[in-house]
Amino acid sequence: MTAFKGRKVCAIGEAMVEMAPVEGGLYRRGFAGDTFNTAWHMAQWLGPAAEVGMVTRIGRDSLSDAFAAEMAADGLGLSGVFRDETRRMGLYLIQLDGVERSFHYWRETSAARHLADDESALRAALAGASLIHLSGITLAILSPEARERLFGLLAEARATGAVVSFDPNIRPRLWTSAAALRDTIARMLTLTDIGLPSFDDEAAHWGDTSPAATIERFRQAGVAEVVVKDGAGPVTCLIAGRAETFDTPPVTGIRDTTGAGDAFNAGYLAARLTGLPPQAALRAGQALSAVVLRHNGARATASAMADLPRLV
Repeated sequence: MTAFKGRKVCAIGEAMVEMAPVEGGLYRRGFAGDTFNTAWHMAQWLGPAAEVGMVTRIGRDSLSDAFAAEMAADGLGLSGVFRDETRRMGLYLIQLDGVERSFHYWRETSAARHLADDESALRAALAGASLIHLSGITLAILSPEARERLFGLLAEARATGAVVSFDPNIRPRLWTSAAALRDTIARMLTLTDIGLPSFDDEAAHWGDTSPAATIERFRQAGVAEVVVKDGAGPVTCLIAGRAETFDTPPVTGIRDTTGAGDAFNAGYLAARLTGLPPQAALRAGQALSAVVLRHNGARATASAMADLPRLV
């Protein structure tokens, strides 16, 4: 079973300005991004029991300053937040159809696309990490050369005892080709200890016929611990070499499905980091996902997080 050498968490990826719909056709400005959502929820749930930070790149404008200030106020580490003199944060807008969401993005010149340009800075940011979390979006926004740089540093970190978790979170439009998508993610699986895929992505891009097929493909790539999310359907896990399936409790009062998978990742990883077994961790992931589903936007409120029972 996956073991952690400590409780320092580094999430690598892109944080963006989020415009989330509220009443009256208005929008609320916030900050979000798949790995940032996971890191933020982990930091709120774990509190001082863990050191949670984000490895990303932002600008030197007022919105980037506001993001950094919010991170610090919410207890996230800033040592891995690099500043860019010429680029700014990307932006996305959520469009809802009922509770289901679609997105409009402005990210082509995002500073986060260069988060892996400086190898020495990135190595320093990852030093001492017990858990490193990233996603397919993290890989997709990087240049091929930057991906290779990141792969090398992940291998170094694993050699010193870091656990790497990975959510493929596939966004085809971010990739230059379907082949590049598949080849890069297949490479990433060889560096992954905990896999957190969503079955719809795996079925669409690898032709998996069932969550069990996804489990087997990840296992063959060397991933020891796998949790396959399937929306409101059951969760399928690879635990100690055996596949198990767990029902997902129904959720009432859903307002927005944005960020539900990121929140599941946060609950699962936070619970595992504190020593809970995978079975209990997936229940924590489901509980946190349910909280986010009842909120607009990708993150829960701080008060809703405070109402959750502490993991430690």
